[in-house]
Amino acid sequence: MQQVIILPATINDIEAIQHIAFSTWPVAYSAILSNEQLQYMLDMFYSKESLTSQINNQHQFIIAKTNNNIIGFASFNQININTYKLQKLYVLPSEQKTGAGKLLLNEVIRLAKEAGKTKLQLNVNRHNKAIGFYEKLGFEIIKEDDINIGHNYYMNDYVMELNIG
Repeated sequence: MQQVIILPATINDIEAIQHIAFSTWPVAYSAILSNEQLQYMLDMFYSKESLTSQINNQHQFIIAKTNNNIIGFASFNQININTYKLQKLYVLPSEQKTGAGKLLLNEVIRLAKEAGKTKLQLNVNRHNKAIGFYEKLGFEIIKEDDINIGHNYYMNDYVMELNIG
């Protein structure tokens, strides 16, 4: 595997983040979500305006680069005094199983510990095969969460948590 470098993301990385999301989501979610819901969610979470707002309002984004190409990203934020929440973690399908996702997650964990947090939470679709990835890394399912995102669409998730303190 090429050397992967993890860096803070900036507004200048939005197009690369969009490319990764629009390349990854159909692979990850086409068997779980309708095409209409998938497009609705991509537009909601990954429009230039939405990403700019997320980057400017308390969500930290990091990117994974190899050979000067951005191949993955993660975002997270503080949800309470002890806990960060991993909001997003995606790696291009062609770069999955290379360790890039684990490097991104380990950097989020390092930053959370550095900020004095003792827990990292995330939401994952209850039918997403990524559940196994997170379980291997020590995350445990702590509850189910059904989130109404509008237009009669729901995110049917597990909330998973990792003790890092």
